[in-house]
Amino acid sequence: MAENKTNIPEPVIIPRRLDPEDAQQALHQLQSILKRQEVVEALARRQYEEDDRSNLLEGLLHRQHENEIREIINDLHPSDIAFILESLPVYERQAVWQLVSAEHDADVLLEVEDWVRESLIESMDHEDLVAAAEHMDADEIADLAHDLPPDVVAEVQKGLTEQERAQLLEAMGYPEGTVGAIMDFDMVRVREDVSLEVVLRYLRRLHELPDHTDQIFVVDREDRLRGTLPISVLLVSEPESLVSDTMRTEYLSLNPLDSDADAAGAFERYDLVSAPVTDDLGRLIGRVTIDEVVDVIQEDSQEQELSRAGLQEEDIFAPVRSALRNRAPWLLVNLMTAATASLIASRFEHTVSQIVILAFLMSIVAGIGGNSGNQTMTMVIRALAVGRVTGTNVWQLVRREIKVTFLVGFCGSLIAAIFAWGFSGSLAVALVMMAAIIGNMLIGAILGVLIPMLRVRFGKDPAVGSSVLLTFATDSLGFFLFLSLATIFLL
Repeated sequence: MAENKTNIPEPVIIPRRLDPEDAQQALHQLQSILKRQEVVEALARRQYEEDDRSNLLEGLLHRQHENEIREIINDLHPSDIAFILESLPVYERQAVWQLVSAEHDADVLLEVEDWVRESLIESMDHEDLVAAAEHMDADEIADLAHDLPPDVVAEVQKGLTEQERAQLLEAMGYPEGTVGAIMDFDMVRVREDVSLEVVLRYLRRLHELPDHTDQIFVVDREDRLRGTLPISVLLVSEPESLVSDTMRTEYLSLNPLDSDADAAGAFERYDLVSAPVTDDLGRLIGRVTIDEVVDVIQEDSQEQELSRAGLQEEDIFAPVRSALRNRAPWLLVNLMTAATASLIASRFEHTVSQIVILAFLMSIVAGIGGNSGNQTMTMVIRALAVGRVTGTNVWQLVRREIKVTFLVGFCGSLIAAIFAWGFSGSLAVALVMMAAIIGNMLIGAILGVLIPMLRVRFGKDPAVGSSVLLTFATDSLGFFLFLSLATIFLL
């Protein structure tokens, strides 16, 4: 019997491959199941309440659907679960969230967007929230503290060690958008007077290395940072060597009050995986890792894309009232600017009535000026984000954009002039069209530099609403310039 048991082949375990397409496929499957459940509930409502067989059948199908959802959702990576929850309407999102295994709660809450996290936390009871938070590190709890009920945070604090409680309070004390708000406290530190063999023995005693550990931090007895010891150097150096002889004394360190965007720029520039965070006395208090930096870069990119349209991030399935509060202000501003452009055009009613073709051509002038300005403004906002534009080189940038825009505008206006000539049969209209396009493109380029710079000067986000302001200027001034030239030279 023993020999037969030893000859039985062990089952082959196929490792699960992480693939974003798996999440897309799972989302489609869940949407299909939820649709079927909706149909079952609709049919059940048509039956009489006293029909016990109908109620029993509905209950059986509902449990079957829940089991199918559990099987699909709990086999996914927490990041994929977060993606699915973000892609569902609120009522379906909360229904699926109730079926997610408790072991995934903490990771999913950390992965989802802020606007989704709020609805998930609202659907959880006190005990579930405490259980999820207890599986988080101090820096992770600090990330969620503003979304968690105060009594949950207070109860979680009771279960922390004195060191973890101090770390939590420290992390919660830093403003959003700073290095202190994204740093973590899980890192490896050693003294410089020990050998590499001692360091290796110390690492082997650890349960596991903290995520993204590419270097060990060397500190003195007062926890002041003395240098860094890359893991790659540790592995290839002689074990008898001292840390002080192999560590690197040239390294990037961050202050907890530094901007997280500046930290992201440093990671990009120096190809970093992690970086130490030190206080004003040079003491090591934490580190920043590449995963947090990637999140910062992605969030900044998304915010800039929304800001150009004057929007803030919103739940795409949120109630209409919430969407109105987000979108209405800048749309009203845009409406007023468009009305101003129309008012300017109406002042030249006599000119347009005399040469009707102008009404068709002036939209080209406004549109090409807006496109030119948006190109310039996009480059300036990007340069501002990485710190390449300062008060000393802004006028150099304006002169450069004027030269580039003039050359591009001259070539483009020739094509527009030929089109206007062929459309109207008038050389004078073509020349006016050419001059107006070049002029409005120059206006757009200059404003594309100045609008973001002025918003930064007054402490505003350069991306918020800039395109609305630029469109107002290029439309209004474009109409004014084109129709003024037409009035002077064609009438």
